[in-house]
Formats: sequence, C-alpha cells, structure tokens
Amino acid sequence: MFKKIILLFVIVAIATTSCNKDFLETKPTDAISSGDALASAENMALILNGLHRLLYAQPQTMLSGGDSYRSGNHYWVPLEDNLAGGVIHSARANNLGWQDETQWISHNQETSLTTEQLWYQRYHIIASANAIINKAAEGIIPEDEKFKEILGQAYTYRAYAYLSLVQHYAKGYLIGNPASDPGVPLLLASEAPFTSEPRSTVKAIYDQCMADVNSAIDYFKGATPRPTGNAYDKSQLNIDVAYGLKARIALNMGEWRTAADAAVLARKDYPIMDQDDYYSGFNSTLLPEVMWGSNVISTETTYFRSYFYLMSNTFAGSQNRSNPKIMDKRLYDQIPDTDYRKGLFLKDAPNSNTSASNGEGGWKNNTNPLYTTEAEFKAEIKRLTSVYGWASNQNTHPYMHVKMRNKAPGTTDPDDIILMRSSEMYLIEAEAEAMLDNVDAAQDALKTLGEERDSAYDVTMYDTKEKLMEHIKFQRALELWGEGFLYVDKIRWDEGIDHAANGGSGASQDLYQSGFQQAKPSTNKEWIFKIPQKEIDANPNLGPGDQN
Repeated sequence: MFKKIILLFVIVAIATTSCNKDFLETKPTDAISSGDALASAENMALILNGLHRLLYAQPQTMLSGGDSYRSGNHYWVPLEDNLAGGVIHSARANNLGWQDETQWISHNQETSLTTEQLWYQRYHIIASANAIINKAAEGIIPEDEKFKEILGQAYTYRAYAYLSLVQHYAKGYLIGNPASDPGVPLLLASEAPFTSEPRSTVKAIYDQCMADVNSAIDYFKGATPRPTGNAYDKSQLNIDVAYGLKARIALNMGEWRTAADAAVLARKDYPIMDQDDYYSGFNSTLLPEVMWGSNVISTETTYFRSYFYLMSNTFAGSQNRSNPKIMDKRLYDQIPDTDYRKGLFLKDAPNSNTSASNGEGGWKNNTNPLYTTEAEFKAEIKRLTSVYGWASNQNTHPYMHVKMRNKAPGTTDPDDIILMRSSEMYLIEAEAEAMLDNVDAAQDALKTLGEERDSAYDVTMYDTKEKLMEHIKFQRALELWGEGFLYVDKIRWDEGIDHAANGGSGASQDLYQSGFQQAKPSTNKEWIFKIPQKEIDANPNLGPGDQN
C-alpha cells in the first residue's frame, strides 16, 4: 500500500490542534512524530477528530494525492444509489464524473478517480485506527473511561472501513464462495512501510469486521458516553453505532439472528421521526432518528463537491439545476396515497428542461393533461419555486424529489451527511427475521415504521416469507432512497438493473448506456470495483492476476 498511505494521524494532529497560519508554515507534517501523536488519550482524540473530518473533507487538504472531485462520503453515499439506478438522472450531468458512474464506465476502470480515491481513503482510516489500537496493545496508557471511548471508536472505524472495502472490491458474501473468494489486503500495521498480506478472503475480512465491532462494543460498555445536544456530537461513534454496524455486517453475511438482535440494541434511543421531521430536508444530524452522521463544518468548502450538490434539487448548482434527480416511476407507483413519503416526490412537476433526456421538456412537448395552457404550466413552476426555495433557473421534472433539501435553499451551503438512522435498523431486523421464517417477528419490526409513515398501514397483508421480503425491498427502496444503500442491497439480493422492465423507470437508455441494464451480481463481475492500478503497481503482495 502502500506507498500511498502516509501518517494520517500526524497530519490530523496538526490540522486539528491549530489553524494558525504561522504554525502550519513553520511546522512541517513530518516534524511531529507518531510517538507524540499517540502519547496520550487527548492526542488520540485529535486523530479521531481528523477521521471524522476525513469522512467528508476535500481529500487534497488531508491526503497526499487526494483529488477534490471525490470529497469523501459527500460522493460515496449518493454513489450507491447512483450506480444501482435508484436515483435517476433526468438529463446529462456536467462534471465530477457523475455521469460516468451512471453509465458504468468509472468504478470498473482501474485508473478512475472513483476506484482510486475510495480505496485509499478507506485504507487511510484503517491505518489511523491501527495506530491507536496498536498503541493501546503496548499497555502504557491506562485504559480509563476516556481511553476506552477512543478505542471503541478506533475499532468501529476499522470495521466500517473494511466493510466498505470488501463490499466494493470483492464479490458479495451471499452470492459467492466467501471462504475462497479474494477480498482485500488485510492491513494491521501502524507504521511505514505498511506491509500487508496478499488479498485475504472475503470471509476473513468479514470475520475481521465482526471481531473489530465486537471489540468496539466491549470497550464502549466501559467508556464515557457520547455527549448529546449538538450536531457535532453525532459525528462521534458510540456503542449504538457499533451495534448498528454489527447489524449491517451480519445482515450481509446472512447471520440473521445476530443482525436482528444487534439492530434492536442499536436503535433503542432513537425514536422514529414524525412527518414534520421527515419533511425537514434530511440535512441535519440533530434529527431524532440519526444515530451517526457527519456534521459538515462551514469552513470545509466542499460546496460544489458536496452530497447536496449531487443530490438536492434545491441546491444552487448546475448538477441538479440542469439535471433534477428523480425517483423510479415504478417505485413511485407502489407508494400508497396514505403514505406521507409520497409527498416528497413531485409526480406532476412540469418538465421545464428542454434538454431533458425523455424529450418531453418545455411547454411545447408537455404531455401532462393537468396543464392545458402554457400559463398554467409556467404558474406551477413558479409555485414550486416559491414553495421549495430553489433558484429561479432550476429546472423541474416529473417525479423530481424534495427529500434532500439544503437548510438554506437556493444556496451552495454544504449540509450534514446522515450515515445511520434507526429506520434502517427496523428494516434490518425485519429482513433478518423474515429470512429466519419468523413471520410474526418480522411483522412486528415493520409495524412500528409502517404505521408511522402510512396512516392505512396493515402489516398483516405480508404473512409469508416471500411476501415479507418483497415488501421489505419496497420499504428499503422508499425509506432509504438517496441515502446510499441500494448498491449493497442489490448485491445481497442478487438483483440486476433493468430500467426498461415493467413500463420503465423513467431513465433514458441513450443517457444511461451500459448502466441501463446490468445482469445480476452473481453472474456479472462488473458489479465489483477494480483495484486501483497504482496499488497493483506499488504493492509487492499484489500482481496483475489480483485484479478484479
């Protein structure tokens, strides 16, 4: 690795202890030793703060070779729905390679920014977590409550990063042969040259994830609790996040009992949001359901690299202004009128974009019978602009979403990134119980969520494993739309992509190209990210034959 891995914890210690210009100019990054950075629990807390920031920062500000086009989870979270076809482009995107992702010509290229930046960002997280974990193993620093909290976070971070890597750069656990399928290199070192084993098996990496998250839980049990009341607090990982991550790991391993039990423990202190909260824009970690998220600080100038730039139709950027993101029409048609989530997708928004990929943009091409005159067509556009606060030059499009909305609509402010919510935990529990043929238990898990979202919800309709699984797939697609789950879901369920089936999604084959249809993951290696060529070239434990 591991030429690309640098001592992130050293840079983090500098970045988080001072913003003083003279300090940064006169204290080069190699002047603070790893021993100083790891000398105390207080210094290690600075390393963790750097990891919190690394999740969303423009990487060139923190990592050697980083590129601003992939600003951490601003890019990786919506990528999962972009790749899998859940969040649909209505017209051509303009930059960041976002259209390449849609067309499946980025993640499967070994020289792309996507394959390279995701790989190295996650391994930087691992290297920094290793530094804390390995220092603790020396037994020099007393394991008081504060240090246990730091260790809990370090183990959780390592599990999170390895899970991300193995889910993207290897075959899915449930659709392959995990005991023999190649996973990713296992890096446990904390000092240069960061040597690693060759690619470990998929099972070995998942086992490491589970071991790490269990260690995290053990440490958190004796740790200082996470503070509450501030949006920044939920950037910190705690025992609930560790249980939530354990539920994700187990779900994707098919360890159904473990997944269900962990999901119940994870969500207990995070009540389901009501309609007002659900309609508030998904822009703050302070929402009651949020278990973990990145509180994006205003000085981090992601702006036109942010999650909301890529996702929010109220963001004042060309990515959405010329290309409103829309919902799959087939999913929309499944939503009952009594479900308030339906109101966040504007089926009848006029198609104002003359460059829309469906060729129906502008009044002259209008096909919606609601608008019988051009004046009515324009009046509705004006009304929507006033309701949602987007810029006057924002294009509208049928089925466009207003789920993710920036706090200051019509601006370029980057908002928080939600990484884990309690609703996901109900859905994990339901899926796991359904797979165990525990129909009553799966229904109970769905009932809490369903009855909050849909005033006419009747869970008794789903009285077999098969019916439950189809309904759970619908609920995950709707509840977690745009939040970064569909890619992994499709791999777990071994489902391909077909924008043409069942009346069509609303996506254009000309626009989507290879991404318009993809065979299921078990028979299609295109779902697996390529290992960066730079890694193949630099790592003595990898060769051309290790490429996916």
